[in-house]
Amino acid sequence: MPQLNPHPWFYIMIMAWLTLSLIIQPKILSFFPTNPVHDKPTTSTKTNPWTWPWT
Repeated sequence: MPQLNPHPWFYIMIMAWLTLSLIIQPKILSFFPTNPVHDKPTTSTKTNPWTWPWT
């Protein structure tokens, strides 16, 4: 069966992986986000216990 012959497919997989990791990934990671994350002030919320009608 030709699907079990790894010769052409292994080379294609390695070249695709190297292209992604060495060329495309640094270009994608160099972009700055358009909306930078800002630290929001932490506000503590006051929780009230639930009043059960049958107690």
